[in-house]
Amino acid sequence: MSGDALGQDPAELRRRIDTTKAHPARVYDVLLGGKDNYPVDRNAAAAALAANPRGYLDVRHNRDFLRRAVTAVAAEGGIRQFLDIGTGLPTQENVHQIAQRITPDARVVYVDNDPVVLAHARALLTSGPEGRTDYIDADFREPKQILEQAVETLDFTQPVALVLVAILHFVEDADAYPIVRGLVDTLPSGSRLVLSHLTEDLNAEDIRAVQRTFTERGFTFVLRSRAEVERFFTENGLILDEPGVVPAHHWRPDGDAPAPETADPAFLATLDAVDKVRYLDISDVTDADINVYVATGVKP
Repeated sequence: MSGDALGQDPAELRRRIDTTKAHPARVYDVLLGGKDNYPVDRNAAAAALAANPRGYLDVRHNRDFLRRAVTAVAAEGGIRQFLDIGTGLPTQENVHQIAQRITPDARVVYVDNDPVVLAHARALLTSGPEGRTDYIDADFREPKQILEQAVETLDFTQPVALVLVAILHFVEDADAYPIVRGLVDTLPSGSRLVLSHLTEDLNAEDIRAVQRTFTERGFTFVLRSRAEVERFFTENGLILDEPGVVPAHHWRPDGDAPAPETADPAFLATLDAVDKVRYLDISDVTDADINVYVATGVKP
């Protein structure tokens, strides 16, 4: 693992985990029905659901976009290398599982800076025998460090898919656009950008209420318009794949979203909103539910 990340002392990892402040990766884990989180993260997720009771659909459809997009760039674009920045906690299918099902020799580098993600990183490293996975303990705002370590696993003379899913809305413009530009500049022709981003274009009242719950907890939370999301592609010379920048549930839907866990209705009635999330079906989504733009694009 890059930077001897897995070799870190467990006690040191525990010291790095701040259980008094919610972390985006762990709140995301809550809303995916995961268990690798703390009460402060559950409280943040509960506040977000109180502000927008259907908000779990943003998270779940964002995750399902990741499945479809990785499948598309691997199967149609022939991509065999992935740099996934802002990986989050291992949950449902991860990038290497999706990609290696299509191309068993696919290589994936995961990047995150949450020590809880690092503590569970071994689950991200269960590569198939023909491929390879690696994990870099670094922040998005440290692109030089990320790239210096990523070259240990990825060959930057061959196309790479840069995966920036649900990370850029936590980054201000002053950092977001230059860093993406620098990352894309290092990629060779034929590489792909896979991106998702929260917006207030679609259902402004709901997402602004969620935004308030997160900014009150100290998160940077930038809602960008369609044009501002497109800038990550057009300003970097990328050609958008069809259907362009669209709400998450409209990007090449295939009807294969993971089915929810089943539970007895009487049991469900005893659960609070956060604990019910893992049992909720996302197939009933409407345009009034989604506040996430998604897109993929290719570097000529």
